[in-house]
Order: sequence, then C-alpha cells, then structure tokens
Amino acid sequence: MRITAAVARAPGAEFTLEPVELDAPRPDEILVRIRAVGVCHTDLVARDGAMPFSMPAVLGHEGAGVVEAVGSAVSKVAPGDRVALTFRSCGECDRCRSGDPAYCYTMPMLNYIGMRPDGSKAIRQGETAVSSNFFGQSSFATYALAYERNVLKLPDEIPFDLAAPLGCGVQTGAGGVMLALACPGGSSLLVTGGGAVGLSAVMGASIQGCGTIIVVEPHASRRSLATELGATHVIDPAASPDLTAAVRAILPHGVDYAFDTTGRPEILASVMGALAPKGVFGIVGIPPPGATLPGDLGTVLTFGQTVRGIIEGDSDPDDFLPTLIDHWRAGRLPLEKLVRTFPFERINEAIEAQHRGECVKVVLTLD
Repeated sequence: MRITAAVARAPGAEFTLEPVELDAPRPDEILVRIRAVGVCHTDLVARDGAMPFSMPAVLGHEGAGVVEAVGSAVSKVAPGDRVALTFRSCGECDRCRSGDPAYCYTMPMLNYIGMRPDGSKAIRQGETAVSSNFFGQSSFATYALAYERNVLKLPDEIPFDLAAPLGCGVQTGAGGVMLALACPGGSSLLVTGGGAVGLSAVMGASIQGCGTIIVVEPHASRRSLATELGATHVIDPAASPDLTAAVRAILPHGVDYAFDTTGRPEILASVMGALAPKGVFGIVGIPPPGATLPGDLGTVLTFGQTVRGIIEGDSDPDDFLPTLIDHWRAGRLPLEKLVRTFPFERINEAIEAQHRGECVKVVLTLD
C-alpha cells in the first residue's frame, strides 16, 4: 500500500516526508495505522549513521495506533484494536523464555539491521528498497508493520500521544529504576540527564519510594520539572562542574544507585566517583564508539561496586507496560507533564525544539 513516511536519506540530514510503498502484512505481521509516535534519542543516533543499516531508511520505534489488518497466524490482536508498539523479540530463546526479552539472543537482528530476518525489506520506493523493520515497526510513517511480540493492546482511556512513549523511553527510564536496579524504598539514586528517559527514571524512583533522588540536568526548566516529579535535589552542571563533589556534598558516603542517560564518558567517570560502597551504576545512554567501562577497577573491587548496561529497562512489555498504565491511571506516572505534541509533518522542527530544551518528550501526531 502507498503510505507517507519520514525518510532518513543521509547521516545527519533532516527527515523528508515522502510517499513509499509498504508491503501487505505477511502471516505473522500486523498492519497498524499510526496515530502517534515518539521521537527517541535512538532514532536520531540511528539517523546519524551509528547503526548497521543502509539508507534510505524509515525509523521510529515508539508508535501507537489502530490495527488495520492482521496476518493469518496472528491471534493476539484484531482489526480495530488500539495498540502501542515496542521492541521486538523472538519469544523462543532462553532469555525470552525467562522473562528477559530485552536481551533476546536475536535482539540486534530483529531491531537494528533495517530488514526482516530473511533479508527482505518491507518498504520500497519504485525499484529502491528502503530500510525498514526498525525495532520491528519503523513507525515514522502513516502505517507500520509490527508483530505479536511487540504490540500491546491499550485500554480506551489512555490517549495515543501518552501511550506512544511507553514503547521505549518511559519503560527504559522507569524500568531501569523499578526493574533493573530495583531500587528499594529509602535508597538514594543519582540520575544524570533530565530528558524523557531520565525523568521517567525519577517517576520510577518516586514510585519505588526512594529517599533521596538527585538529578543532574543543564536546562533549568527540566530541573524544575524533575523536582515536581519527585527529585529531592537537582544539580546544574554549569554551576557545579565537579559532579562527584556536588553529590557527596549531599550524601557524603555516596549514592546507593546511579542511572546515566547521557553516555558521555566524562560524566560516567564522575558518577563512579559518587557511588557508595556496594553502589550500583546502570547505564542506558549510548556512548561514543570505543568508549570503555568507567571507573578504576581497584576501586570497584575494593568497594564492591557494580556497573551494568540496561536495555529497555529490563522490561517484558506484556507485563510491565500494563503496570505503567496502571501507575499513570492512578496519577503516579504523569506522562502528560513530559509530552509535547507536534504534527507529523513538523518532525524536524520538533527535533530542534527538543534539542534546545524547549520540551522534554516530542510525540508526533497523525490524523
């Protein structure tokens, strides 16, 4: 079918809205009419050439919309169902069977390479194949193909623009604190970066009952929002360039847990200096190529510290996303305070506004 997509044509270039052809759903595929799609930092990293797929490409991996058609093997959803889209997993490997689909053995193949596992691409433009299947969806488009493993039926009351970020950014931040780090009540947490993922981590920490929640963020508006969402302390890195000292001025023994959304090596090193004995440092920010693990091994050994990577908040979406929706329904996860909507055709303007710190979470809406 003929659809409109935001196409990435060259690393670093703006997206261009173009007509493309989308395959009809195969037996295991689900055709979704996209009504809202979040813009995630991973989309921009991919657009800038950091993932192993060719351009032109259609990205987007926080889609939400209405099921239009399903393949013959699909039973989880039916036409007319409201759904949110998330990352894809195989459902068959040891990690998937143990409830860890974010670490599926085929995660890179199913999410990052721009094609189906058999090498076919679901989108084309004339005779040119367009890289597709980004996170099993490629939802920067009016329609997308998804799979049973990466769709979740939505209750009627949650708007599409609030449901869309659940697929990656919110579950990464909230899940990172609630599931991966599993911060207990009364514990202390340092969050570096007050974007959508970082502020979702703050909301997760508030739900967990953390006693001290410290957020490091350069934009004053985001620091203010962090406080509104539950942060007990905020740090302006311009005013306090020595992050380790700034944190230890609040907690002399250091923080129990830390959660980085920046991926910046100099920040990672400073966070290591702010960890308490037996402190745990979770990293979700995408580092530059070749970045090494932060910290001094002797210090890590002496103080029994842990450094770990976190993908998608360690979430099993079928279990965790309904939990997040319950928290939203109860007022504990006020997603509306993060989201600013833009029409789909203003995607480049929306990205620039987010880069300038004028909004936290951009969600593109489609009629």
